[in-house]
Amino acid sequence: MLQLAFVNFRKGSYILVEGKAESDRFYIIQGGKVRITKETEVVSEEGGNILGPGDFIGVVSSMSGHSQIETAMAVTDVTLISVRRDQYSELIEKNTPVAMKIIYSFTKRMRYLDEALTRITLKKNVESDITHLFTIGEYYAKLGQYSLALYSYYHYLKNAPNGSHAAVARERFMALKAMGIQANPSLLEPKSTELSRVFPSESMVFCECQPGAELYIIQKGQVKITKIVDNNEVLLAVLKPGDMFGEMALLENKPRSASAIATEGTQLLAVNRQNFNQMVATQPQLIARLTTTLADRIWLMYKQLANTLINDPLGRMYDMLVIQLEKLKIPFQAAKSYTFDFGPTELANMCGLPKENVNRYVAEFLREPIIRVQDEKLHVIDMVELSKQASYRKKMLELERSRNEARSQNMSASW
Repeated sequence: MLQLAFVNFRKGSYILVEGKAESDRFYIIQGGKVRITKETEVVSEEGGNILGPGDFIGVVSSMSGHSQIETAMAVTDVTLISVRRDQYSELIEKNTPVAMKIIYSFTKRMRYLDEALTRITLKKNVESDITHLFTIGEYYAKLGQYSLALYSYYHYLKNAPNGSHAAVARERFMALKAMGIQANPSLLEPKSTELSRVFPSESMVFCECQPGAELYIIQKGQVKITKIVDNNEVLLAVLKPGDMFGEMALLENKPRSASAIATEGTQLLAVNRQNFNQMVATQPQLIARLTTTLADRIWLMYKQLANTLINDPLGRMYDMLVIQLEKLKIPFQAAKSYTFDFGPTELANMCGLPKENVNRYVAEFLREPIIRVQDEKLHVIDMVELSKQASYRKKMLELERSRNEARSQNMSASW
């Protein structure tokens, strides 16, 4: 039987502290108000930083198993309902609306953070116009990745048959088919009744800006999540068996915010709205896993946003590598090496470094003593030294910022 504890905090008390090790519980506000703050506030919280009854505190840290990303302080005397992580599956069974409120609040938060990250790191607003499908097709056609181009042209024509690029897209599509590029109906238009899907290497699962109504669970293989920005492919994530993706389009009924591409033979389990609702009622463990996945991504987005404030390009690249290791919960061990799933150029793009300077920054980074490239993948020879370098560079920037602020104050006082 689900038994939840009630805890009280007096006005002015700290409930959570940013940076503290993850907690095994989160809180639901029953009464009172709580202020949420962050050491690095890159973008303001949508809806404000004051939370009240029915809102949640500490869910991201508790469900993801990462450190706290925010500080929570009682603005008034507050009463909180304490929920342990191991009680979450039972909470889903006993109080499904509460669990779904958490999931839907997560997807809304992710969409907001994704748009902020795209604006800041890629210097672009999130593309939502269906014509972007044609742009993606053109990009992959020029690279000779014709199956990806064919998929993009097909879905552009499906969604904009009379669009401004329809004639060209139709011509390109037919030319690719004449070249022998297969337009497999099961890949272009999978049947919603087929829950198990198999994708060959270098095939599109779904495309950025395409309407979507399914989330996927990887059962075998590997999927990369990308965006095409300024005629450049930006790697967002590399997903492996057990990972979920595509949930934002399913839950929010909005176009895909990125593309998903199978990088090897891949088997996926597709979950549509109908069987998702059934899973909520019958498979609480799966819904708990989805909550954990969303919490992981929100934690990562906050870390990436903080990364954008690092002015030193090499410092930003060091910090991003540390974030990737923390995301994977890989322990930092002295003299222990690690090979990432991406190369140095992809790292620079992940950091949102200016495109015109990427080659120079990559060349400088590869001269660092602990950095190597093996089989086109970044390799670090000492994870502890990596963490030290990232911390040192951030500390130097903080000292420089403090000096500049002190100089400004002195100059103002002298006037």
